Amino acid sequence: MTLFMAVMTPISAENGWVKVEGNKFVDPKGNEIIFRGLCFSDPVKLVRGGQWNERYFAEAADWGANIVRFAVHPQNINSMGWEETFRAMDRGIEWAKQHGLYVIMDWHSIGNLKEERYTSRMYNTTKAETFKFWRTVAQRYKDEPQVALYELFNEPTINGTGPCTWSEWKVLQEQIIDTIRTYNPNAICLCAGFDWAYDLTPIANEPVARKGVAYVSHPYPMKREQPWEEKWEEDFGYVADTYPVICTEIGYCLEGEPGAHVPVISTDVYGEHITKYFEKKGISFTAWCFDANWSPMLISDWDFTPTTQGRFFKAYLQSKAGK
Repeated sequence: MTLFMAVMTPISAENGWVKVEGNKFVDPKGNEIIFRGLCFSDPVKLVRGGQWNERYFAEAADWGANIVRFAVHPQNINSMGWEETFRAMDRGIEWAKQHGLYVIMDWHSIGNLKEERYTSRMYNTTKAETFKFWRTVAQRYKDEPQVALYELFNEPTINGTGPCTWSEWKVLQEQIIDTIRTYNPNAICLCAGFDWAYDLTPIANEPVARKGVAYVSHPYPMKREQPWEEKWEEDFGYVADTYPVICTEIGYCLEGEPGAHVPVISTDVYGEHITKYFEKKGISFTAWCFDANWSPMLISDWDFTPTTQGRFFKAYLQSKAGK
């Protein structure tokens, strides 16, 4: 059976969960699975814009994705209300099931959780609220293997947000993992490093002291200058030799295109290099962002017309999915 066909078979609690084995994700039958998919924008944003619907999920599957990422922003979940937001995500998970898509649940904040200082008001949260979110997710989806990956905190950074050592951040992540595992021992927890979730160099000497975890990097093109590969290997790629790595945000747009900003400005050359590097290393990814407004955009409108990067990633994903 091909990987694509295995992923397109709906998963249920009766036939098991995705697991971590060594440096790989494996499906319920024990086969290695490489996640290649799309970052959705915030569910609340999509609900309010009339785009949180089965069509959105069907299009993601048609692009060749086998996983999608729900970017849950603290400000938005509080604005719409927790129960209404979770009911919307319940519907989304059912649509994901229908279309053979796994789900990453992402607590989408940027900043320093230890100091509770953030880069923008939309990311404002507290340690107590973060633990509450993950308790809620773990309890609500403890029997839902489609929600395969729990991304603890989108982009940790200490740039302008106060002090936090790697050791302190590691302990805080371990505490969140322990909370999740109290309710859902099957959850695979995704752990990010500093520099807006780019830098995984501390893992060499001080990995997160929990089993069943994977690591996250966001290697946007301007994080390092070309040639990229040697720097990627030093900064995050080496981790994939020992643990699963999933780059939950990659993406680019041309200079002068709508939404162009540091660190995402590049060309298809970046797309070609990053995907070849991931293939070499067995690294999973989700491309940002399957939205017509949040840059770098994969679509230019809600007819799902691909942007420059959208054309590249759609063709790449479909080639890997056998379409």
